[in-house]
Amino acid sequence: MTAFLFSGQGSQYTGMGKELLEANPEFSFIYDKASEILGYDLKKVTFEGTEEELAQTCNSQPAIMAMSLLCFETAKKNGISFDAAAGHSLGEYAAMTATGMLSLEDGFRVIKARAAAMDKAGRETQGAMYAIMKMTPEEIEAVCEEVSGYVVPVNYNSPVQTVIAGEKEAADKAAEVFAQNGARAVPLKVSAAFHSKLMESASKEFYEAIKDITFNEPSVPFYSNVTGQELTDFFDMPSLLAKHMISPVRFTSELNAMSSAGIDKFIELGPNKVLTGLVKKTLKGSTAVNIENLKTLESALTL
Repeated sequence: MTAFLFSGQGSQYTGMGKELLEANPEFSFIYDKASEILGYDLKKVTFEGTEEELAQTCNSQPAIMAMSLLCFETAKKNGISFDAAAGHSLGEYAAMTATGMLSLEDGFRVIKARAAAMDKAGRETQGAMYAIMKMTPEEIEAVCEEVSGYVVPVNYNSPVQTVIAGEKEAADKAAEVFAQNGARAVPLKVSAAFHSKLMESASKEFYEAIKDITFNEPSVPFYSNVTGQELTDFFDMPSLLAKHMISPVRFTSELNAMSSAGIDKFIELGPNKVLTGLVKKTLKGSTAVNIENLKTLESALTL
């Protein structure tokens, strides 16, 4: 059984998706609809913008989502099917669109509202995030509890990688402690503490913006960052997604749940191959590949 995984924020790079779109011009409708909703030319920003411009939350989130959906349509066109779907943080929105939970139009409406709310909260709170390697989640939790100020684990990515977020001074101090204890602490290129209580104002603003959006049941099992399990209750998605913004991403739990359900092949759709690496670190013996250009598509077709 195969799961499609959709890339998260931070994986973006200028020119991502250009080769695939030139080879599959019929999928331009994704960028056309996104640009219509956003009010600017997303294709131009993605293919021609600077790395700094593309890294801005209001640009990177819709750009990654569009590129991920382009990869999804390309995979389908080439006969690659899937039995489950999941995404990492931002990637959940591409997964929801791919599985029919959201229409393409509503998908970009929701991501526009999310990016705007998170960008605003980030400017107001000045948080920081670090990826911590070579330590267990339990060890990382213990250090965060001991550091003065607010810093918490927010992304449980693999047994050997957890991301922390919080107030900049507290996050910086925690990173020092981790480094002194032999761990690697890599600062993330963000100016906000995503998935922490510093996103509380964004969560409330986001809910108000999407509370009337229609969500459908997905076409295949959908796994949630918030629960770390297959999602079965779709009654109040706006509330869940607002909670998602201030809750840890339980990606390791999701992967284990998918594995227990019989999924042994994972295909990442979107820029770079961060999730592909996390699968390999978490699920020994599973197959994981990514699709982001013609070369990787060719490799995926040999699975």
